[in-house]
Amino acid sequence: MSAYDPTVARQRGRELATNKVLRNTYLLLSLTLLFSAATAGVSMALNLPHPGLIITLVGYFGLLFATNYFRNSALGLVFVFALTGFMGLTLGPIVDMYLRAYANGSQLVATAMGGTGVIFLGMSAYALQSRRDFSFLGGFLFAGILVAFFGGLAAVFFDLPALSLGVSAMFVLLMAGLILFETSNIVRGGETNYIMATVTLYVAIYNLFLSLLQLLGFFGGEE
Repeated sequence: MSAYDPTVARQRGRELATNKVLRNTYLLLSLTLLFSAATAGVSMALNLPHPGLIITLVGYFGLLFATNYFRNSALGLVFVFALTGFMGLTLGPIVDMYLRAYANGSQLVATAMGGTGVIFLGMSAYALQSRRDFSFLGGFLFAGILVAFFGGLAAVFFDLPALSLGVSAMFVLLMAGLILFETSNIVRGGETNYIMATVTLYVAIYNLFLSLLQLLGFFGGEE
C-alpha cells in the first residue's frame, strides 16, 4: 500500500481547482461572446443608434461593479450576461457604421474578427503551454490602460484622429498583454473566480476587436 503524501495531495487539489476555473472560464466566455454577438445583431437589425459615450461608460462601469460585487453568487452570472449583452448593443451600431461607410466594410469586420481570434488563441496558447508567471505585467498593464483610456477620451472630446489611432494601437498591445496576463493568472492559481476571469478576457477581446477595426478602417478602408 502506498503511503499518503499530503504535499502531493495538495498539489493535485490545486491542479484540479485550476483546471475547473479554466474550464468554467472558457465555457462562460464562449456563451457571453455568443450572447454579445446576438445582441449586436439585434441592435443592427433594429437599426438602433449608439447610446453615446456617457451612457456607454455609465452602463459599463455600473454593470462591472455589480458583477464584481456578486461574483461569488448566482447573481454574478446574471450581471455578467447583462454586461456583455449591453456591450453587444453598443457594438452593433459601430459595426453597422463600418459596413455602411466602407465599400469593403464586411472585409474589414471579418479581418478584425479574425485578427482578434488569432491574437486571443496565440496569447492563450502561449500562457497555457509555457505556464510562465506573467504577474510582473500587472502594474504596466494597469498604468497603460489608464493612459490609453484617458487618451481615448481626449481624442473624442478634442476630435484628434491621430491620437485616436495611437490609442487604438496601444489598446491592441495592451489587450494582447492582458489576455496573456489573465490566462497565466488562471493557470498559476492567482485567479480563482471564473466570473471575473471571464469578464477580464471578454473586455480584452471587445477592446481588441474595436481597436483592430479602427486601425483597419483607417489604413485599408475603401470609402
